Amino acid sequence: MQFPKKISELISGEDYETDSIGMSDSSIRLFRDKVLKVQKKSRESENEYRMMLWLEDKLPVPKVIAYEQMGNFSYLLMSKCGGEMACEQKFMENPKKLAVMLAGGLKSLWNIDISDCPADWSLKNKLSDAKYNVEHGLVDLEHAEKDTFGKDGFQNPEKLLQWLYDNQPKEELVLSHGDYCLPNIFFEGDRVGYIDLGRTGIADKWCDIAICYRSLLHNYAGKYNGRAYSGWDELFLFQELGIEPDMEKLKYYILLDELF
Repeated sequence: MQFPKKISELISGEDYETDSIGMSDSSIRLFRDKVLKVQKKSRESENEYRMMLWLEDKLPVPKVIAYEQMGNFSYLLMSKCGGEMACEQKFMENPKKLAVMLAGGLKSLWNIDISDCPADWSLKNKLSDAKYNVEHGLVDLEHAEKDTFGKDGFQNPEKLLQWLYDNQPKEELVLSHGDYCLPNIFFEGDRVGYIDLGRTGIADKWCDIAICYRSLLHNYAGKYNGRAYSGWDELFLFQELGIEPDMEKLKYYILLDELF
């Protein structure tokens, strides 16, 4: 793979491993103390760079070392996020502690002042992006939840998109991670760190709750690595957040995510 000159100079001669965890279509190289993320230029790739700079002194996120664009690709070289993924075995085997940490990570996001946040992922913009994905055949039907489309679900992405437009919930706008699933959240002691910030910005707080809720259900069921865990109660997260589950909002934002 060819890299921009500045990126090549910064990684020259260093050993690396390829990251295969997650659903991203990015190419990730893990070096000893930094990470190189290569992906097609997009709103999300540019937003990740912008939000990483904005959050540098606000939350534990990777630090930008270099950001370059070449051809149709962006190259983001960043520091490694300290700690371990929230889906590591030792966290999964302690579900109540996991819920405490995940809820704490959400609250830290929500406590950030969004008055000068450079990214807006509220429904007006998110639905516009979803419409673009539907119209350009970019919806990944293969990895959709089993009941989203077909006999027991929506006929096609167009029908789902229309339902989403027709059933928009009232938003509670906060700083949203945008993809608050377990592999994107890192624990180091009592510290919560965040990676994969392409969809981070202003959005409804229930967007992150819904993605986190789904991620917990899938990880405890063993969907991704074949290992299921016991002891999880879906109320744990809501108890730590101090809110009642809103099943309609959970459903809405899980379905919205299907179009991305």
